[in-house]
Amino acid sequence: MGIRVGALQLVRYSLRKRRLAPLVLCFLLIAAMAAQAQPDPLPSWNEGPAKQAILAFVQATTDASNPGYVPPEARIATFDQDGTTWVEQPMYTPMLYCLARLRALAQAKPELADTEPFKSVLSGSVEHLGNVPMSDIEKVYAATMTGMPVEELGDQVRQWLGTARDVRWHRPYTDLVYQPMLEVMQLLRTKGYKTYFVTGGGQDFLRAYAEKIYGIPPEQVVGTLNATKFSYDADGKPILTEEPRLLLNNVGPGKPEGIQLMIGRYPQAAFGNSDGDKEMLEYTQAGGGTRLMMLVHHDDAAREYAYGAQSKVGTFPDSLMEEAVQKGWVVISMKKDWKRIFFWE
Repeated sequence: MGIRVGALQLVRYSLRKRRLAPLVLCFLLIAAMAAQAQPDPLPSWNEGPAKQAILAFVQATTDASNPGYVPPEARIATFDQDGTTWVEQPMYTPMLYCLARLRALAQAKPELADTEPFKSVLSGSVEHLGNVPMSDIEKVYAATMTGMPVEELGDQVRQWLGTARDVRWHRPYTDLVYQPMLEVMQLLRTKGYKTYFVTGGGQDFLRAYAEKIYGIPPEQVVGTLNATKFSYDADGKPILTEEPRLLLNNVGPGKPEGIQLMIGRYPQAAFGNSDGDKEMLEYTQAGGGTRLMMLVHHDDAAREYAYGAQSKVGTFPDSLMEEAVQKGWVVISMKKDWKRIFFWE
């Protein structure tokens, strides 16, 4: 801001005193106007420590004269999805997809609705899914997201996203992406960063739409991963079929394991929102040097949701807040730090 104001003051002073040649004044005026015209890269963020931490990190790691400079090949930023880049209440969107698919399967195969754990899952509310044991969740996941070619799963996900609506805003789930986080992703990419998803959701689920919605290509999506099996279809075409065998549970400690498996570098920046992201932020910080660790705190019941330690979806316990304070992680307040949450506000 000081450079812009100084340039304009110099132009005004020189015009009054006629101290500089017209051509020089013209160049100064153009430079001053260009400086003033620089857009805010994070327009959906309020001024404050969170926004300044992002801008300072980007400046430090991309300025070759700065001690914190990071070479382009090492510029890696990882993002959780549910609760970090889009809404996760009242239930994780991938689980809502599984529930919708289970209902469709039960209509085609009525006997499925009388078999546990499917019977209990189908008879309960969406909120009830938070109480379902992980072993039952895995069975639902296997019944709805395996046994088909990878491409078919992607088609089913995209079709569902095109028609399904959120119960609160009655909008497509892809409208519930956080605009401030999209801006962070875009800013990082303009500065040479590769942005990755590192999420507990199914890897092939997110790959079905990540590039279109977030600008993150399939090869930069790291998620909970099922095995696939190579075979041929009826026409002799090679295919990969989703198998009901878990290779990577990309939650908690699984996130650093997934980062090593799929990326092979420490992230320079990591963004999460719950205790399921804790290890990813710890692992990022362990890389040393200039790092940015951020947690989205859901504290805006009016515009989105307010929840934390008591929620079984996106749990943010007091111990996580204490660790963030102790280790210098930045906690983003949705209420204080974001001017708007969604693009349509």
